[in-house]
Amino acid sequence: MTSSDTPLRFGLVGTGYWARTAHAPALATVEGVEFVAVWGRNPDAARALAAEHGATAYADFDALLARVDAVAFSVPPDVQAALAVRAAAAGKHLLLEKPVATSAAAGSALVQAVQAARVASVVFFIQRFQPEVRAWLADVTGGRDPWSGAELVWLGSSLRESSPFNTPWRREKGALWDLGPHALSLLWAGLGPVDSVTADAGLADVAHLVLHHRGGPTSTVTVSQSASTAAQGFGCYLWGEAGRSTAPGLAAEPVTPMRAALAELVGNARSGRTAHACDVNFGQEVVWLLADAERQLTQHRR
Repeated sequence: MTSSDTPLRFGLVGTGYWARTAHAPALATVEGVEFVAVWGRNPDAARALAAEHGATAYADFDALLARVDAVAFSVPPDVQAALAVRAAAAGKHLLLEKPVATSAAAGSALVQAVQAARVASVVFFIQRFQPEVRAWLADVTGGRDPWSGAELVWLGSSLRESSPFNTPWRREKGALWDLGPHALSLLWAGLGPVDSVTADAGLADVAHLVLHHRGGPTSTVTVSQSASTAAQGFGCYLWGEAGRSTAPGLAAEPVTPMRAALAELVGNARSGRTAHACDVNFGQEVVWLLADAERQLTQHRR
Protein backbone atom coordinates (compact mmCIF):
# COMPACT_ATOMS: atom_id res chain seq x y z
CA MET A 1 0.00 0.00 0.00
CA THR A 2 1.22 3.52 -0.83
CA SER A 3 0.41 6.72 1.02
CA SER A 4 -2.46 8.59 -0.63
CA ASP A 5 -0.45 11.80 -0.86
CA THR A 6 2.72 10.24 -2.26
CA PRO A 7 3.03 9.99 -6.06
CA LEU A 8 3.75 6.55 -7.46
CA ARG A 9 7.11 6.52 -9.21
CA PHE A 10 6.61 4.93 -12.62
CA GLY A 11 9.08 3.46 -15.04
CA LEU A 12 8.26 2.97 -18.72
CA VAL A 13 9.51 -0.17 -20.45
CA GLY A 14 9.59 0.37 -24.20
CA THR A 15 10.47 3.18 -26.59
CA GLY A 16 8.48 2.43 -29.75
CA TYR A 17 5.63 4.30 -31.40
CA TRP A 18 2.99 3.32 -28.82
CA ALA A 19 5.29 4.14 -25.89
CA ARG A 20 5.95 7.59 -27.35
CA THR A 21 2.37 8.45 -28.35
CA ALA A 22 0.30 6.83 -25.57
CA HIS A 23 2.31 5.79 -22.51
CA ALA A 24 4.80 8.60 -22.08
CA PRO A 25 2.36 11.53 -22.56
CA ALA A 26 -0.11 9.92 -20.14
CA LEU A 27 2.54 9.10 -17.53
CA ALA A 28 3.73 12.70 -17.67
CA THR A 29 0.26 14.17 -17.01
CA VAL A 30 -1.61 11.90 -14.57
CA GLU A 31 -2.12 13.11 -11.03
CA GLY A 32 -0.49 10.76 -8.55
CA VAL A 33 2.18 9.61 -11.03
CA GLU A 34 5.82 10.65 -11.09
CA PHE A 35 7.35 9.56 -14.40
CA VAL A 36 10.97 8.89 -13.40
CA ALA A 37 12.51 6.16 -15.54
CA VAL A 38 12.71 4.63 -19.02
CA TRP A 39 14.24 1.34 -20.14
CA GLY A 40 14.27 0.01 -23.69
CA ARG A 41 16.05 -2.47 -25.86
CA ASN A 42 17.37 0.50 -27.87
CA PRO A 43 19.49 2.55 -25.41
CA ASP A 44 19.62 5.61 -27.68
CA ALA A 45 15.82 5.67 -27.98
CA ALA A 46 15.49 5.24 -24.21
CA ARG A 47 17.75 8.22 -23.58
CA ALA A 48 15.84 10.38 -26.07
CA LEU A 49 12.42 9.50 -24.64
CA ALA A 50 13.58 9.98 -21.05
CA ALA A 51 15.09 13.38 -21.86
CA GLU A 52 11.85 14.51 -23.49
CA HIS A 53 9.95 13.94 -20.23
CA GLY A 54 12.56 14.75 -17.61
CA ALA A 55 13.05 11.09 -16.66
CA THR A 56 16.20 8.99 -16.37
CA ALA A 57 17.16 6.34 -18.90
CA TYR A 58 18.44 3.05 -17.52
CA ALA A 59 20.58 0.55 -19.39
CA ASP A 60 19.73 -2.20 -16.91
CA PHE A 61 16.16 -3.35 -16.26
CA ASP A 62 16.85 -4.29 -12.64
CA ALA A 63 18.29 -0.82 -12.04
CA LEU A 64 15.01 0.66 -13.26
CA LEU A 65 13.06 -1.64 -10.92
CA ALA A 66 15.10 -0.41 -7.97
CA ARG A 67 14.04 3.18 -8.76
CA VAL A 68 10.27 2.78 -9.20
CA ASP A 69 7.03 1.70 -7.52
CA ALA A 70 5.23 0.69 -10.73
CA VAL A 71 6.05 -0.21 -14.32
CA ALA A 72 4.16 0.56 -17.53
CA PHE A 73 4.94 -1.85 -20.36
CA SER A 74 5.00 -1.05 -24.07
CA VAL A 75 6.96 -3.93 -25.56
CA PRO A 76 5.96 -7.05 -27.55
CA PRO A 77 3.83 -9.43 -25.47
CA ASP A 78 6.40 -12.21 -25.24
CA VAL A 79 8.98 -9.69 -23.98
CA GLN A 80 6.42 -8.12 -21.64
CA ALA A 81 5.43 -11.40 -20.00
CA ALA A 82 8.97 -12.31 -18.96
CA LEU A 83 9.89 -8.82 -17.73
CA ALA A 84 6.60 -8.33 -15.90
CA VAL A 85 7.20 -11.52 -13.90
CA ARG A 86 10.46 -9.96 -12.69
CA ALA A 87 8.78 -6.65 -11.95
CA ALA A 88 6.00 -8.31 -9.95
CA ALA A 89 8.52 -10.39 -8.01
CA ALA A 90 10.24 -7.10 -7.11
CA GLY A 91 6.93 -5.79 -5.72
CA LYS A 92 6.10 -3.38 -8.54
CA HIS A 93 2.56 -2.59 -9.68
CA LEU A 94 1.92 -3.27 -13.37
CA LEU A 95 0.31 -1.40 -16.26
CA LEU A 96 0.28 -4.06 -18.97
CA GLU A 97 -0.51 -4.05 -22.67
CA LYS A 98 -2.75 -6.60 -24.30
CA PRO A 99 -2.27 -9.45 -24.81
CA VAL A 100 -0.46 -10.02 -21.52
CA ALA A 101 1.34 -12.96 -23.19
CA THR A 102 1.13 -15.05 -26.35
CA SER A 103 0.92 -18.44 -24.66
CA ALA A 104 -1.21 -19.80 -21.85
CA ALA A 105 1.92 -20.95 -19.99
CA ALA A 106 3.56 -17.52 -20.05
CA GLY A 107 0.31 -15.86 -19.01
CA SER A 108 -0.14 -18.28 -16.10
CA ALA A 109 3.41 -17.60 -14.88
CA LEU A 110 2.65 -13.88 -14.87
CA VAL A 111 -0.61 -14.34 -12.98
CA GLN A 112 1.15 -16.47 -10.38
CA ALA A 113 3.86 -13.83 -9.92
CA VAL A 114 1.30 -11.03 -9.50
CA GLN A 115 -0.76 -13.04 -7.02
CA ALA A 116 2.30 -14.06 -5.00
CA ALA A 117 3.50 -10.46 -4.74
CA ARG A 118 -0.01 -9.05 -4.14
CA VAL A 119 0.63 -6.14 -6.47
CA ALA A 120 -2.01 -4.23 -8.43
CA SER A 121 -2.34 -4.76 -12.18
CA VAL A 122 -4.32 -3.18 -15.01
CA VAL A 123 -4.28 -4.33 -18.65
CA PHE A 124 -4.83 -1.54 -21.16
CA PHE A 125 -7.76 -2.79 -23.23
CA ILE A 126 -8.18 0.69 -24.67
CA GLN A 127 -11.93 0.61 -25.34
CA ARG A 128 -12.68 -0.40 -21.76
CA PHE A 129 -11.19 2.93 -20.65
CA GLN A 130 -12.89 5.16 -23.24
CA PRO A 131 -15.51 7.35 -21.48
CA GLU A 132 -18.09 6.92 -24.24
CA VAL A 133 -17.64 3.13 -24.32
CA ARG A 134 -17.99 2.95 -20.56
CA ALA A 135 -21.23 4.91 -20.76
CA TRP A 136 -22.50 2.55 -23.49
CA LEU A 137 -21.59 -0.54 -21.48
CA ALA A 138 -23.35 0.87 -18.42
CA ASP A 139 -26.46 1.36 -20.57
CA VAL A 140 -26.49 -2.08 -22.24
CA THR A 141 -25.84 -3.91 -18.97
CA GLY A 142 -28.18 -1.77 -16.91
CA GLY A 143 -31.00 -4.23 -16.30
CA ARG A 144 -32.91 -4.09 -19.59
CA ASP A 145 -34.10 -7.25 -21.38
CA PRO A 146 -31.16 -9.63 -21.91
CA TRP A 147 -29.31 -9.50 -25.21
CA SER A 148 -29.29 -12.53 -27.49
CA GLY A 149 -26.02 -11.88 -29.25
CA ALA A 150 -23.58 -9.48 -30.84
CA GLU A 151 -21.48 -8.92 -33.93
CA LEU A 152 -18.09 -7.24 -34.11
CA VAL A 153 -16.04 -6.62 -37.26
CA TRP A 154 -12.67 -4.91 -37.08
CA LEU A 155 -10.69 -4.60 -40.30
CA GLY A 156 -7.34 -2.94 -39.77
CA SER A 157 -4.35 -2.21 -41.96
CA SER A 158 -1.47 -2.43 -39.49
CA LEU A 159 0.33 -4.99 -41.62
CA ARG A 160 0.72 -2.43 -44.41
CA GLU A 161 4.31 -1.28 -44.84
CA SER A 162 3.43 2.33 -44.01
CA SER A 163 1.86 1.54 -40.62
CA PRO A 164 3.81 2.30 -37.42
CA PHE A 165 2.18 -0.83 -35.97
CA ASN A 166 3.75 -3.09 -38.62
CA THR A 167 5.98 -4.81 -36.08
CA PRO A 168 7.50 -8.32 -36.05
CA TRP A 169 5.21 -9.74 -33.40
CA ARG A 170 2.08 -8.54 -35.26
CA ARG A 171 3.35 -10.03 -38.51
CA GLU A 172 3.90 -13.32 -36.69
CA LYS A 173 0.69 -13.46 -34.64
CA GLY A 174 -1.74 -11.55 -36.88
CA ALA A 175 -5.04 -9.93 -36.06
CA LEU A 176 -6.15 -12.73 -33.75
CA TRP A 177 -3.63 -11.69 -31.09
CA ASP A 178 -3.60 -7.98 -31.94
CA LEU A 179 -7.28 -7.07 -32.38
CA GLY A 180 -8.76 -10.23 -30.88
CA PRO A 181 -8.05 -9.16 -27.27
CA HIS A 182 -9.96 -5.92 -27.76
CA ALA A 183 -12.93 -7.76 -29.30
CA LEU A 184 -13.04 -10.34 -26.51
CA SER A 185 -12.76 -7.67 -23.83
CA LEU A 186 -15.57 -5.55 -25.24
CA LEU A 187 -17.98 -8.41 -25.90
CA TRP A 188 -17.20 -10.02 -22.52
CA ALA A 189 -18.19 -6.74 -20.85
CA GLY A 190 -21.35 -6.40 -22.93
CA LEU A 191 -22.70 -9.97 -22.96
CA GLY A 192 -20.98 -11.62 -20.02
CA PRO A 193 -18.07 -14.03 -19.57
CA VAL A 194 -16.97 -16.11 -22.55
CA ASP A 195 -16.87 -19.83 -21.76
CA SER A 196 -15.55 -21.08 -25.10
CA VAL A 197 -14.60 -20.04 -28.61
CA THR A 198 -15.03 -21.61 -32.04
CA ALA A 199 -12.58 -20.32 -34.65
CA ASP A 200 -12.16 -20.49 -38.42
CA ALA A 201 -9.61 -18.95 -40.76
CA GLY A 202 -10.06 -16.70 -43.76
CA LEU A 203 -7.58 -15.25 -46.22
CA ALA A 204 -4.26 -13.85 -44.98
CA ASP A 205 -4.61 -13.18 -41.23
CA VAL A 206 -8.44 -13.06 -41.22
CA ALA A 207 -9.88 -14.81 -38.17
CA HIS A 208 -13.57 -15.58 -37.59
CA LEU A 209 -14.63 -16.35 -34.02
CA VAL A 210 -17.87 -17.48 -32.43
CA LEU A 211 -17.90 -16.67 -28.73
CA HIS A 212 -20.14 -18.69 -26.42
CA HIS A 213 -21.13 -16.52 -23.48
CA ARG A 214 -22.24 -17.83 -20.11
CA GLY A 215 -25.99 -18.18 -19.96
CA GLY A 216 -26.52 -18.75 -23.68
CA PRO A 217 -25.77 -15.60 -25.74
CA THR A 218 -23.38 -15.92 -28.65
CA SER A 219 -21.36 -13.34 -30.50
CA THR A 220 -19.37 -13.33 -33.72
CA VAL A 221 -16.05 -11.63 -34.40
CA THR A 222 -14.17 -11.01 -37.64
CA VAL A 223 -10.73 -9.40 -37.42
CA SER A 224 -7.94 -8.69 -39.87
CA GLN A 225 -4.90 -6.45 -39.95
CA SER A 226 -4.28 -6.93 -43.68
CA ALA A 227 -7.30 -5.03 -45.03
CA SER A 228 -6.86 -2.22 -47.52
CA THR A 229 -7.17 1.34 -46.27
CA ALA A 230 -10.40 1.55 -48.28
CA ALA A 231 -11.91 -1.41 -46.43
CA GLN A 232 -10.65 -0.75 -42.91
CA GLY A 233 -13.07 0.11 -40.14
CA PHE A 234 -14.69 -0.97 -36.88
CA GLY A 235 -18.28 -1.84 -36.06
CA CYS A 236 -19.98 -3.60 -33.15
CA TYR A 237 -23.58 -4.00 -32.03
CA LEU A 238 -25.58 -6.04 -29.55
CA TRP A 239 -28.98 -7.41 -30.56
CA GLY A 240 -32.01 -8.84 -28.81
CA GLU A 241 -35.78 -8.54 -28.41
CA ALA A 242 -35.52 -4.80 -27.84
CA GLY A 243 -33.56 -4.24 -31.05
CA ARG A 244 -29.93 -3.23 -31.50
CA SER A 245 -27.44 -1.11 -29.60
CA THR A 246 -24.34 0.04 -31.48
CA ALA A 247 -21.05 0.50 -29.68
CA PRO A 248 -19.16 3.80 -30.01
CA GLY A 249 -16.30 3.97 -32.47
CA LEU A 250 -12.60 3.72 -31.79
CA ALA A 251 -10.79 6.26 -29.64
CA ALA A 252 -9.65 9.34 -31.53
CA GLU A 253 -6.49 9.43 -29.40
CA PRO A 254 -5.02 7.03 -26.83
CA VAL A 255 -3.82 9.38 -24.09
CA THR A 256 -7.21 10.01 -22.45
CA PRO A 257 -8.07 6.33 -21.94
CA MET A 258 -4.46 5.63 -20.91
CA ARG A 259 -4.74 8.29 -18.23
CA ALA A 260 -7.86 6.58 -16.93
CA ALA A 261 -6.09 3.21 -16.76
CA LEU A 262 -3.13 4.72 -14.92
CA ALA A 263 -5.35 6.59 -12.47
CA GLU A 264 -7.22 3.40 -11.60
CA LEU A 265 -3.98 1.48 -11.14
CA VAL A 266 -2.71 4.22 -8.82
CA GLY A 267 -5.96 4.12 -6.86
CA ASN A 268 -5.70 0.38 -6.33
CA ALA A 269 -2.02 0.56 -5.41
CA ARG A 270 -2.71 3.22 -2.80
CA SER A 271 -5.63 1.34 -1.27
CA GLY A 272 -4.04 -2.10 -1.30
CA ARG A 273 -6.66 -3.50 -3.69
CA THR A 274 -5.45 -5.83 -6.42
CA ALA A 275 -8.71 -6.68 -8.23
CA HIS A 276 -9.79 -4.74 -11.33
CA ALA A 277 -12.19 -5.58 -14.14
CA CYS A 278 -9.19 -5.49 -16.50
CA ASP A 279 -6.52 -6.93 -14.23
CA VAL A 280 -3.97 -9.60 -15.12
CA ASN A 281 -6.42 -12.38 -14.23
CA PHE A 282 -8.84 -11.13 -16.88
CA GLY A 283 -5.92 -10.67 -19.25
CA GLN A 284 -5.08 -14.34 -18.81
CA GLU A 285 -8.71 -15.38 -19.45
CA VAL A 286 -8.36 -13.63 -22.80
CA VAL A 287 -5.03 -15.38 -23.50
CA TRP A 288 -6.58 -18.81 -22.84
CA LEU A 289 -9.34 -18.09 -25.37
CA LEU A 290 -6.90 -16.76 -27.96
CA ALA A 291 -4.61 -19.75 -27.54
CA ASP A 292 -7.55 -22.10 -28.12
CA ALA A 293 -8.63 -20.09 -31.16
CA GLU A 294 -5.07 -20.15 -32.52
CA ARG A 295 -4.96 -23.94 -32.17
CA GLN A 296 -8.18 -24.24 -34.19
CA LEU A 297 -6.99 -21.76 -36.85
CA THR A 298 -3.74 -23.66 -37.25
CA GLN A 299 -5.66 -26.88 -37.85
CA HIS A 300 -7.91 -25.22 -40.44
CA ARG A 301 -5.01 -23.63 -42.31
CA ARG A 302 -3.23 -26.95 -42.53
